[in-house]
Amino acid sequence: MMTAPADVTALLTPLLLSQDYWRGTLANAALTVTFFAAGGLYRPRRHVSILDELPSLCGRLLASAAVVAIIAAERHSSVEYVGGFMRGVALSAGLVIVGRAASRTFANFVRKRRWTEHNAIIIGGGPVGLELARLLRRYPQYGLRFVGCVDAVSRQGAAALPLSGTLDDLDQLVRLLECEVLVIADPDCHESELMEILLRPRNSRCDLWAVPRLWGARFHGGYPDHIGAVPIVKIGDIALSGPRWAVKRASDIVFAAVALVVLSPVLLLCALATFVDGGPGIFFQQERIGRYGKPFKVVKFRSMRPADEHESRTTWSIAHDQRVRPIGRFMRRTSLDELPQLWNILRGDMSVVGPRPERPYFVEKFSAEYPTYAARHRVPVGLTGLAQVSGLRGDTPIADRARFDNYYIENWSLWLDVKVVLRTVAEVFRAGGR
Repeated sequence: MMTAPADVTALLTPLLLSQDYWRGTLANAALTVTFFAAGGLYRPRRHVSILDELPSLCGRLLASAAVVAIIAAERHSSVEYVGGFMRGVALSAGLVIVGRAASRTFANFVRKRRWTEHNAIIIGGGPVGLELARLLRRYPQYGLRFVGCVDAVSRQGAAALPLSGTLDDLDQLVRLLECEVLVIADPDCHESELMEILLRPRNSRCDLWAVPRLWGARFHGGYPDHIGAVPIVKIGDIALSGPRWAVKRASDIVFAAVALVVLSPVLLLCALATFVDGGPGIFFQQERIGRYGKPFKVVKFRSMRPADEHESRTTWSIAHDQRVRPIGRFMRRTSLDELPQLWNILRGDMSVVGPRPERPYFVEKFSAEYPTYAARHRVPVGLTGLAQVSGLRGDTPIADRARFDNYYIENWSLWLDVKVVLRTVAEVFRAGGR
């Protein structure tokens, strides 16, 4: 929370001395912060040290300065101008390093006095879990307070570290102990069982750290982190919350609002075609399950009329139903029937990209049959999704769909959403829908 504002302040300090190079100073600040973010210099760490960061910090400061200096040299033939600008860049780079050192010193200071710390539960009662608990109790500079340990039922009575409960009790302990961090050490369970527990809504809101199983394996992503020389890595946000969720929601609102305006003539033509094809009642509303299992009414253009409400809720596919008229069939193949869902996106019921919205009957059925299916509902359902653009539409394996949906959630980025939308547009023009 302190680091990014301190970096920006240091990078913009040359503007206080001279406004002659304001464009280059702003460009250098933006590029440097981007390089820092890409290099993991804003990721949370347990072992905080300016000396650990210094090589990566200096390399990225030099890279951004070189890029901006080359552009400045191309735009201004004056050596004096470029020299003056580079003096400002050198000043800002020095201030960045000083600011980083100060913020790291301050972070360690408040951690050691336990003015700021986060309650942590260790998952795994074996030797590694025992050692981590000892280190967290002895060394407060890692910013974690050990409050309990859980493991599989098979370890009760045989664990090196006394257990606060079993893995099934984890979500209840997270609530009772006000836990903010989960540390995976050496639990006595299969990975699939552990993931199912971690994906529960309350558990998935905690920060997740893990001790690599191969301690001797060298860490290649940025620079390594540790707790008392026990290597530890930060697991990505599996719940898509916090700033990442704010970015996704903001992009959804912008996309849906612009799309409704730009596509309003297409929506009007679709409404008229639906009326001509099937008479009054151009819109079709149906209950679907959204984020955290909350039901909502999805809006679509009507392509056929079901015989009764039971058929509407429980019929899996109507792709080859003879009651689907030619216009309705064309709209389904091009996915034009789903355009009214832009309104659901604006309301917050849906996202532009996410898992396919499904009916309560099938959500209950598939959740019972496929262990990872219910985990799809960590995020809002989507107008389109990675599974759909990967060919998993219609009568395709549900397990494959769930795997793609969970992969999307755990690896989300704004660029991944852009890729899915571009592939969706290509599918529409190929009429590759249902």
